[in-house]
Amino acid sequence: MRVVIVTESFPPDVNGVAHCALQTARHLVDRGHAPVVVAPAPAPGHRPAAFAPCPVVHVPSLPLPGYPQVRVALPSRRLAAALLEHRPDVVHLAGPFVLGVRGMAAAARLGVPAVAVYQTDLAGYARTYMGAGETAAWRRIRSVHSAADLTLAPSTAALRDLEAHGVPRVRLWPRGVDTERFRPDHRDQALRRELAPDGELIVGYVGRLAPEKQVELLAGACGLEGVRVVVVGDGPSRPGLEQALPGAVFLGRRTGHDLARIFASLDVFVHTGPFETFCQTVQEAMASGVPVVAPAAGGPLDLVAHGRTGLLVPPRDAGAVRDAVRTLAADAGLRTAFGAAARAAVAARTWAAVGDRLIGHYDDVLAARRAVVAA
Repeated sequence: MRVVIVTESFPPDVNGVAHCALQTARHLVDRGHAPVVVAPAPAPGHRPAAFAPCPVVHVPSLPLPGYPQVRVALPSRRLAAALLEHRPDVVHLAGPFVLGVRGMAAAARLGVPAVAVYQTDLAGYARTYMGAGETAAWRRIRSVHSAADLTLAPSTAALRDLEAHGVPRVRLWPRGVDTERFRPDHRDQALRRELAPDGELIVGYVGRLAPEKQVELLAGACGLEGVRVVVVGDGPSRPGLEQALPGAVFLGRRTGHDLARIFASLDVFVHTGPFETFCQTVQEAMASGVPVVAPAAGGPLDLVAHGRTGLLVPPRDAGAVRDAVRTLAADAGLRTAFGAAARAAVAARTWAAVGDRLIGHYDDVLAARRAVVAA
C-alpha cells in the first residue's frame, strides 16, 4: 500500500502529533508498505529527523506568533507534487488544521481516499487562548473531518465529542507506547539523588509548557513537605512557571533514553492539562511503572483506572492535585501497587498492535471506495 502522511508536525518537533506520525511511518515500513511524509519544514538551525524511516517532503513554514515552537506550513506546490509523484492509495492526515486541510483538498482532486486523525482539542485551545471561539473551532473541525472518508479518534471521550458535534464516520484508534524504551528498570538512583538530594518524593510532569497544560496546578504539590516537583519540557509558559512553582526543578526538553530514565526515576507522575484527546505521557509513565495523577477528562479517562493504576481528579483543581499527591506520598505500598498495575495495563498497547489496527482502517476505507465504484 502506498500512503502519503500529511502531518502538521514531525520530528525534530516534540509533541503528540509528531510522535504519532513518526511511529505510523515506521510501522508502515515495517509491514512492507510505502509511506511518504509531508510536513512543515523545521526551524532554521534545527536538523530534520535523520532517523525518519521514509522520504520526508518539507513544506516552507513560519513560527506561530507567540509560540515559536510551533511551525505553520505556508502555501506550497510541494504537497500536491508529492501526491502526484507518490500516487498514494490512501492519504493519512495527522491532526489536519492548516497543511492537512490542503492535503484533504489535494486528495479529493485526485480521487484518493483520506483518513483524518483527530489529535488536538482546538475548541479547548480557543477557550484557553482567546476566552471564546469554541463554536467557530468546532465548525472548522466539522468542516475538515466531514470531508474525510474516515475520522479516527484517539479516545472514547474524543469520539463522543466528535459525534456530538456532527462529525460523521468516526472510529476509535488509540495510541501505542514503546514498552521497551519506557520500563521500570531504567530507574536511576544517581539521578534521584541529583534531583532530590534530601531523599524527597519525586513528583514529575512531562510535556509542553503552555497555558492549556495548566502546569501551575502543581503549585500545591510544591508546598508539600518532603516532595520535590520536577518539570520536563519547554514552551512559552516556562518563565511564569518558574515563578509559580517554588522549589521545582526544571530540566527542559528531554528525549530518548534520557527521558525514559527520568520517567522511571519518578515516584508519581502528574498530568494537569484538561484538553488531552489522548495523553501519551500518561502511557509512558504507566509503562515506566509509575502511578499517575491526571484530570478526569478527555484521554486520561481511557488510560487511568482510578484507584488501581492512579488517581483521577477534577479538572483545574489545584487542591485536588495536591491532595492526590499527598495520598500517594504517604503510602509507599500504594505507589508500588499502582505502578505495577499501570505497567501491566499498557503491556499490550504496542505500536505494532496499534499500527495494525490503523492498516485495518485503511483497508476498510479502500473496500468502501471499491464498493461505491462497483455500484
